[in-house]
Amino acid sequence: MVRGALIDRRSFMRAAGVAFASTLSARGAFALERSDAVYASGYRAPDGTFGLALMSEQGAFVAQIDLPGRVHGLCYSVTTGMTVAFARRPGTFAMAIDSHERTNPVILTSVDGRHFYGHGCFSPDGRRLYASENDFEGNRGVIGVYDADDGFRRIAEFDAYGIGTHDLSVSDDGTMLIAANGGIETRPEFGRTKLNLDRMEPSLALIDANDGRLIEKHTLPDRLRQLSTRHISLAANGAIWFACQYEGPRNDLPPLIGHFSKGEDLQFVDLPDEITAGLANYVGAIAVNRQRGLVGATSPKGGLAVTLDAKSGRVIERKRLPDAAGIAAGGHDFVVSSYRGNFGSAHLPVAFDQHIARLSQPA
Repeated sequence: MVRGALIDRRSFMRAAGVAFASTLSARGAFALERSDAVYASGYRAPDGTFGLALMSEQGAFVAQIDLPGRVHGLCYSVTTGMTVAFARRPGTFAMAIDSHERTNPVILTSVDGRHFYGHGCFSPDGRRLYASENDFEGNRGVIGVYDADDGFRRIAEFDAYGIGTHDLSVSDDGTMLIAANGGIETRPEFGRTKLNLDRMEPSLALIDANDGRLIEKHTLPDRLRQLSTRHISLAANGAIWFACQYEGPRNDLPPLIGHFSKGEDLQFVDLPDEITAGLANYVGAIAVNRQRGLVGATSPKGGLAVTLDAKSGRVIERKRLPDAAGIAAGGHDFVVSSYRGNFGSAHLPVAFDQHIARLSQPA
């Protein structure tokens, strides 16, 4: 098993195998040779088609894979070399890609009465895939459980103990799932329309990864009922960082970033008003750099990326980036992408989607 804060070039090539290396173009091989880390992101090409890109930390394409539609979040298993890209809500497909090339790409299709919510995670051993899904008739979030050893066959379903289940993660020891229940009701016949903004129910749930039992649930206070808990990232000390999107009045300045641990209450970071205003009440992605003790967040609506000190919550850096989208830990701080084609220090003729997956395992 490859360990370390980032999967480096040699480790990635060992994990991917000779078969993957032989598929790279000369340009892709050169980019990989110069890269300190490898990332994955969905993108839209200028001709309107969609794909999955493997990227170097410097922002060069390593490889590109065609996708049947737009994707949102991604997850990667360093143990097995599998990457899964999930369709954007309310999508009904996910694609699993094997960097070892032992199998062809596998298309997962949501079962009747469900659609994917754009996120998922692997168990640490890579044998199980967990996907956030919507039971739209029951108006509840669920977690689909898939057997990665058996062609990603759906083998179980857990309650997510909330509605609008979006991001999903798993504890380092694999025993606990963390679900960010955004609290927003949607139905596929209404597309992405939010149906209950006056009665939202945002929450964060800790769930037993073995049997789906609720361990604990954190709901937001009434004054923050319109604060949708959307994305999460885990720190090395077990702290769960979460990012929110506010559906209330635009001139409000609600807390947008917080953290908690099992058995503890939610704690919000007291950001300066100018930072909260700059984020435009919308944090689209959050990431923890465990090695550096940093937390990063982006806002496509505000065109802003911020870096916080994980211990104090103090803002260390702010960077203006129109349509700032994905964020993931880099060698020094974070790699950030945008809808306008930015990736790290590069600018490319594609529109990157909302999230970046770092092809590594937590340190």
